Amino acid sequence: MDSDTALTALGALAHPTRLDTFRLLVRHEPDGLSTGQLVEASGLTQSTFSTHLAVLVKAGLVTPEKRGRQQIQRVNLDALRGLMLFLAKDCCQGRAELCEPLLADLTCC
Repeated sequence: MDSDTALTALGALAHPTRLDTFRLLVRHEPDGLSTGQLVEASGLTQSTFSTHLAVLVKAGLVTPEKRGRQQIQRVNLDALRGLMLFLAKDCCQGRAELCEPLLADLTCC
């Protein structure tokens, strides 16, 4: 991942609704959630939420998938991994043992 892509992703996550939506979708991998479920969870109108969702999709963090009549939203795990690696690439100046406490806090991946 390059700096421009990372900045786009971080910018997309720099809003409470988008960050909450992204984190909710991470918790629901690998199945994802329907757009309707996400709208309901957000408490926003469909049109307002769709604007936020479009930012996440444009940044490559969320991928829509058509399942029957529903649009299922899923986290792009490759983009998440790429962003995490980009942020931690120079962690501890190449001394991986110094980053172990950080990695121990990760309970999901």
